[in-house]
Amino acid sequence: MIKLLVVVLLFGILYSLFSGLYWLYRERGAGERTVRMLTWRIGLSIGLFLLLLLVFRSGLIAGYTQ
Repeated sequence: MIKLLVVVLLFGILYSLFSGLYWLYRERGAGERTVRMLTWRIGLSIGLFLLLLLVFRSGLIAGYTQ
C-alpha cells in the first residue's frame, strides 16, 4: 500500500513538473498556470518526504545499516 502511494506521488510530481514546463512554454511566462503547477510539485514533494519520514519512524521500512 505504501509503495503504491509513493509511486502515485512520484507520478504526480513528474506530471506537475512537465505540466509547468508546458505552460511556461505555452504562455511565455506571463500566465499563472506555471506557478500553480510548480506549487503543486513542491507540495507533493514535501508530502512525499513527510510520508517517507513517517513510514521510516513507524518502522514499516528499515534504513540501511552495516
